[in-house]
Amino acid sequence: MNASNWIAICGFSRTKQGRHLRSVAGVAVGLPLQGHCGRSWPRRLMVYGALLLSLAVQPALSDAQEPLTLNSDVPLTYTVKPGDTLWDISTLFLRDPWRWQELWAGNPQVDNPHLIYPGDELRLIWEDGIPRLVRAQQSVVKLSPTMRPSPLDLAIPPISRQHIDPFLRQHRVAEVKALESAPYIVSGDDGRLISGVGDTVYGTGAWHEDRSFRLVRRLGKLTDPVSGEGLGIFVSDIGEAMLHDGEAAAGLAAMTVTEMREEIRIGDRMLPVTEAALDTVFQPQAPSTSVDNAFMIAVAGGVTQIGVLDIVVINKGERDALRVGDVLAIDQAGQEVKDPISEKMVRLPDTRAGVLMIFAVYDRASFGLVLEATRALRVGDKLVNP
Repeated sequence: MNASNWIAICGFSRTKQGRHLRSVAGVAVGLPLQGHCGRSWPRRLMVYGALLLSLAVQPALSDAQEPLTLNSDVPLTYTVKPGDTLWDISTLFLRDPWRWQELWAGNPQVDNPHLIYPGDELRLIWEDGIPRLVRAQQSVVKLSPTMRPSPLDLAIPPISRQHIDPFLRQHRVAEVKALESAPYIVSGDDGRLISGVGDTVYGTGAWHEDRSFRLVRRLGKLTDPVSGEGLGIFVSDIGEAMLHDGEAAAGLAAMTVTEMREEIRIGDRMLPVTEAALDTVFQPQAPSTSVDNAFMIAVAGGVTQIGVLDIVVINKGERDALRVGDVLAIDQAGQEVKDPISEKMVRLPDTRAGVLMIFAVYDRASFGLVLEATRALRVGDKLVNP
């Protein structure tokens, strides 16, 4: 006797709910509803219902996030100081500081954690066993307690921009085809090999309607260490030049260097100046998806050892669902050692070595700022979900 006959004989109506019950009980649970009805069917129905309930609850329990874990030496109060960031404060309280929004969540005293000011006193409390960070109540009564006399730009930021902004003005990831087809400098004025601000240089290429160009220099090709795929070209932004009035002759055009950070050389490429929208704040957060086969693949400046506040290039980007603000843990591969008993080489487990935050995302690569480092980091270190 099949499941549909069993349900029909036992008096179940063929409603939408009945069909749903058959499909779940007979397919998802995988238990046959065969057998005679009689007195045993209510007990069977209770068993099936319990199984269905347990299956519905299990995913919710397995997907639930772990409770917030405080540091062992966490203070009960803290006074915000000039130069603090929300990341600094969260690192003081939390083992996983990228979960700072949970620590600040649901508190009427801290309606907007982005508007915490130097001098504010923060207190650690517990609500139903969950730690919360709140602003201490002021002893002076104010007629308008929701108004702040301090300007917005005095509020502490989630992450300081002082190391990020200069880097973004001077570096980018360019697509290979776009860079190879971009105009480039063929000569300086009077045959000079090196030019500076105010000098005339001559470029060749397809100019289209653009008049202002960023001068960029190739730093290196970015390659995925796992697949070998090209991810783009890491370039340095070294200056700006403006086309002279008039038509270019045979693709050649005269330009004036209007800005420079390094000397301008023959062969430097030119990309049109574009207005890029920058994020006003960087809010650390856990990635929305699992991050696999992610590595630090380059670093600016040619340094060999990477530390806190250094900026690195990552082999994952927008197509991998990375977002500005995503926090990744940095793992270093365990060393290979010789087992003295078996005399075989074994690899020790990976070691957690630091944390970084993504602050610029391109199609296949990203820039990340190292926020924490417990040991010297290097290109090739692995990145994983925190």
